[in-house]
Amino acid sequence: MSNKEIVIDESVDYTVIKKLRTNGFAVYSICEEQSSLSDKKVLEIAAMNSALLITEDKDFGELVYRLKLRHTGILLVRMIEADSEEKSEAVLKTILKYYDDLLNNFSVLDNKKIRVRK
Repeated sequence: MSNKEIVIDESVDYTVIKKLRTNGFAVYSICEEQSSLSDKKVLEIAAMNSALLITEDKDFGELVYRLKLRHTGILLVRMIEADSEEKSEAVLKTILKYYDDLLNNFSVLDNKKIRVRK
């Protein structure tokens, strides 16, 4: 993986993976490498690689806040009604601008803004 480590959960639209790779990011895709893993295992893989985890699955919030599981940053994409291209473009822009701020935090990207929760 590159110096900006990214793991993408299988809930994320494949166009996001393509967009990030096209722009030079090394992406570990759960759907390509180890599909059907539990959310806990996905979180573990991201943490072991000091990677930012990108997901569209709200269950990761419970793992982090209620169960207090270790993570190195989660970006929850909640772009309801956005098409694949809009979503992938928004994720790319967010990663390019805020990557360091996203690390070790739980962040939510919606149609209007990014919220970083420390």
